Amino acid sequence: MTSLPGGDSTQRPEERTVVCARCGTTAEEMPLTWTSSVEGGVRRTYCDTCSRENIRAIEGRLDSEWW
Repeated sequence: MTSLPGGDSTQRPEERTVVCARCGTTAEEMPLTWTSSVEGGVRRTYCDTCSRENIRAIEGRLDSEWW
């Protein structure tokens, strides 16, 4: 039996499921339309629906040089 690089052949693949921090929607991998932020040192992801519904609040937290 041959080992895989970085570990043995019995390792499970890394889970990639992401969860929206606001509504709980899940996706198998991080969709390009989702947004992420770091709040209090914790990375949070938001689905496209929650991002669209709260875009003004998101923009309001950015420094003016970003927009």
